[in-house]
Amino acid sequence: MAAGETHQATEAIFRIERARLIAGLARIVRNVDLAEELAQDALVIALSEWPRTGVPANPGAWLMTAAKRRAIDAIRRDKMRERKHEEIARDLDGDVDDTAEAIEASLDDDLGDELLGLIFTACHPVLSADARAALTLRVIGGLTTDEIARAFLSNEATIAQRIVRAKKTIAKAGLGFEVPRGAERAARLSSVLEVIYLIFNEGYAATAGDDLVRPSLCLEAGRLGRMLAELMPDDAEVFGLLALMEIQASRLPARIGPDGALMPLTEQNRARWDQLLIGRGLAALARAEALGGNGPYALQAALAACHARARSADDTDWPRIAALYDRLRVVMPSPVVDLNRAIAHSMAFGPEAGLVLLEEVAEDPALRNYAPLPAARGDFLFRAGRLAEARFEFDTAAKLTRNARERAFLRSRADACGPSVRKAAG
Repeated sequence: MAAGETHQATEAIFRIERARLIAGLARIVRNVDLAEELAQDALVIALSEWPRTGVPANPGAWLMTAAKRRAIDAIRRDKMRERKHEEIARDLDGDVDDTAEAIEASLDDDLGDELLGLIFTACHPVLSADARAALTLRVIGGLTTDEIARAFLSNEATIAQRIVRAKKTIAKAGLGFEVPRGAERAARLSSVLEVIYLIFNEGYAATAGDDLVRPSLCLEAGRLGRMLAELMPDDAEVFGLLALMEIQASRLPARIGPDGALMPLTEQNRARWDQLLIGRGLAALARAEALGGNGPYALQAALAACHARARSADDTDWPRIAALYDRLRVVMPSPVVDLNRAIAHSMAFGPEAGLVLLEEVAEDPALRNYAPLPAARGDFLFRAGRLAEARFEFDTAAKLTRNARERAFLRSRADACGPSVRKAAG
């Protein structure tokens, strides 16, 4: 293999192994920043040696060994305890020689639990949701601060500060880079799943800016979901979330029309849906259901599967979707779930049925200034033939959304109410 090809292969391998390297190192040195430095050092060493010796048979293990030996060298040569003072001495929990011996003894450790531990630490509820998402994308996803900033329409300095503060919060809280057990694990898992789905949703339906979707975020969330499923093969909700993301991601090519406008689910060209992703999603859903999945993500995946299995919008099993929402609101009570339940009932049993359910949640403070609420009401009224009222609701929704493409779509729906509506409104 030529030197240039070896360099490309080395960088590709490092991108794959990076999270595992940081996880293993963080568990030893108890410091995310230092773990990132050591992982980067291992890459530099590989870029220097592999063009001469060739890519090893187990490159991930080679990189981990190099990183851990780099840690030993740093401890013994640079007097790490002096450089990091009492903080590192406490984190390393022992004197320099004992720490070096511990690192040497761990050279052949399995990394599965360590990676899972890093995921649980990055998604710890002690951090804000924004901080959890940024830190997860940085240390687990390997995205740069610039990439994260562009994905969330922020600036690089803000994201960098958010990540730094998150790392300091973790250190100050004295969190261990380990998988929690029992009740604590169940509680923390919900935070992990929430962060991954938050990342996915920001890609699937951008909350602000000119783009309706950001597929790169969906892809990254899907990768994180598959990673988690590999590490936790017996958890129904993990597979439920994975199924939900795979099925929803399958629609990305059809969500935007030729003119760049949002295409509603019922109007999408289903021939453009990614059948490979649908197949993977349905397989993950089957796994979740086999594990007894009846939680929020498994139920949402079952909802998504109803659409994925329908050959056309007219074939959609709306009564089943309405029934699934009836179950979902029990395990995940939320005004947004109630809003979507009203939409499902309107499709299954008529717009008037939807309007009745919508009135039950319309005054909820959580839905104040929430564009989907008047948008849903506008759709119900439009299908009920109450066009003047529908136009008012679509106009209201357009004013509330922060997404430029969605605003244009809502205004087009208002215009579709017809010229007689404008006269009546005047």
